[in-house]
Amino acid sequence: MYHKFRLYGFLKNLRFFDPFLVLFFREMGLSFLEIGIVFSVREISTNLFEIPTGILADTYGRRKAMLASFSSYLVSFLLFYLFSSFSMYLVAMVLFAIGETFRSGTHKAMILEYLRIKGLERLKVDYYGHTRAASQLGSALAALIAAGLVFYTGSYRIVFAASIIPYILELFLISSYPKELDGRIVLVKGDWIRRFKQRILGTSKEFLKMLRNPLLVRGLFSSAGFDAIFKSAKDYLQPILKSQALALPIFLCLETDRRIAVVVGGVYFVIYLVTSWAAASSHRLQSKARSPSWAVNFSFVIGVILLLVAGLATWAKVYALSIAAFLALYFLQNVRRPMLVGYLSEVIPRQMMATGLSVESEVRALLMAGMFPLIGLLADRVGVGLALVMVALGGVILCPILRVQQAGPATNSGRKSK
Repeated sequence: MYHKFRLYGFLKNLRFFDPFLVLFFREMGLSFLEIGIVFSVREISTNLFEIPTGILADTYGRRKAMLASFSSYLVSFLLFYLFSSFSMYLVAMVLFAIGETFRSGTHKAMILEYLRIKGLERLKVDYYGHTRAASQLGSALAALIAAGLVFYTGSYRIVFAASIIPYILELFLISSYPKELDGRIVLVKGDWIRRFKQRILGTSKEFLKMLRNPLLVRGLFSSAGFDAIFKSAKDYLQPILKSQALALPIFLCLETDRRIAVVVGGVYFVIYLVTSWAAASSHRLQSKARSPSWAVNFSFVIGVILLLVAGLATWAKVYALSIAAFLALYFLQNVRRPMLVGYLSEVIPRQMMATGLSVESEVRALLMAGMFPLIGLLADRVGVGLALVMVALGGVILCPILRVQQAGPATNSGRKSK
């Protein structure tokens, strides 16, 4: 099973469309605002379907949930490949979100179940680490393969057709998992809508409780705010890479799309290698920081500055500097996330940790759902460079507001910090 788990991670990240998604939408005639709306629909749908898909997974077993996940992905990829309309892309993104919600957390639960059955729970860090390493390798190779496909065909559409192959292989792989990894099957009692309402009310109630602790609120919003800024801006690297490819005095003998494919594929290959190393090195970098709170605040400021540099460099058409700033931003995000989780574990009471992280996820999704169309609208009106600058300036305003403080010993015990 160890090798199957690693193969799952590798195949899962063979999403050949990731480095070219925005360029694909632009090739299909979508405005940046429409692209932002498509991404926003993905975030909203992922949150809406989280509860019902979780209930179905408990009812029919984890393997069937995973099979449903990859089946939904496959239909989504087919729609992206076969159609060229904004409305069909919205449907495809909803199906993609359903795939995400069925898969999210389910495979990790299967790994834990396997280790529990075999009495190998002490190895969970090794299993997770090696599975993630295989996933990062898949992402890096996917960037190169996608570049080759676009180079050969001269179109971005092919990346969705190619993504179908590894996901069909995932269906066969998941089917080969033993039934004992399904976990305990629980019959559904009552309407899922009722459970959905209970979840919303419960999360809202806990969030209101957390509002009484300003230390905790700042931590949650610092995490959600930075992630929302990064994830809503990161894909604009693709049109910047396109501009850089057209400006380079090399590969002039190649057609435009092929020059773009070489540059985009090569840069994303480097990005995935760097982010893999960054995630693995975050604990060493954090150990050198003055404190977890200092690391969180410093990384927020540096991230905003990097995005500001990327925006100004894009506006000034110094694309190499913008690309370098984005590369540093990707590195920072993968270093910061583990640090932030460590900080939140200090400020969120132990008995509320799961709820706290759930609230953080909900806040991040809501922020991203709003920011995607906003950045798209700004990019259409004033250009990608100035749109990134405006987002970065918004981050500058948020820096002092979301500045976190070091947790005291009373915080994690469930008492209010003074």
